[in-house]
Amino acid sequence: MSTPVTIHTLSGTSRLAGVMGWPVSHSKSPRLQGYWLAQYGVDGTYMPLPVLPENFAASVKSLRDLGFAGVNVTIPYKQAVFAVCDELTDRAKRIGAVNTVTFSPDGKIQGDNTDGFGFIENLRQYVPDIDFSSGPAVVLGAGGASRAVIVSLLDENCPQIRLTNRTASRAHELAREIGDDRITVVDWPIAKTSLCDAALLVNTTSLGMVGQPALEIDLGGLAQSAIVTDIVYAPLKTNLLLGAEARGNKVVDGLGMLLHQARPGFHRWFGVDPVVTSELREFVLSPV
Repeated sequence: MSTPVTIHTLSGTSRLAGVMGWPVSHSKSPRLQGYWLAQYGVDGTYMPLPVLPENFAASVKSLRDLGFAGVNVTIPYKQAVFAVCDELTDRAKRIGAVNTVTFSPDGKIQGDNTDGFGFIENLRQYVPDIDFSSGPAVVLGAGGASRAVIVSLLDENCPQIRLTNRTASRAHELAREIGDDRITVVDWPIAKTSLCDAALLVNTTSLGMVGQPALEIDLGGLAQSAIVTDIVYAPLKTNLLLGAEARGNKVVDGLGMLLHQARPGFHRWFGVDPVVTSELREFVLSPV
């Protein structure tokens, strides 16, 4: 007896979206969004869209003209897409990057950045009583992810951001660009005195990621009440999180930031506000 085959077909009114990058084969977005499309029975699809840099601007406009609802943009296009957008959200302007593009019914290309939203929602999911205004946050790293994290923390009324980076000049530059006097640049490696009263410690660097050098940090000055999070999710539990957990700190891994940042785009494109569940996490992490 033959095995029944499940066939997914698109109708003439299917909603279309995808992720643009070069390369884009590494992206977990098609797997993530595909899970939600199936879970909610949405008539739509989400596809990987590898686009050469010289074709990027024209490709965005072509997708709009072809009736796509929107796209995510990933490396190396998070800044290049600024020149293509007709409208930008305030948070996209402040973060200086776009990761979510929506094509409005009137043909306008709207750019947003949901990375900070994903960061905050990930922490709220695992620490429901978190109070971002309860004390300083220490942020390791001064790249694009750091900027999204810092802007989101400032919006949540964090009283002070202690920013540190291997290249101090980059940290000072980022602090000047954001332009908020709650940001203080401190030395790298982080001193115990800069950790002692922190309520949150965030690693936004690639240190500790598979294939990258280790993150060397002494957590001895960190209060056990502090929350420690790492935006790295490969491995899921970095040495930073393992060390913090062993000494009694609450820890939050970085996968949820990826999952939650996808929610606003899915809602805009497909009309459903999706939920991040343990089943979704397992599906995204499982081998293809």
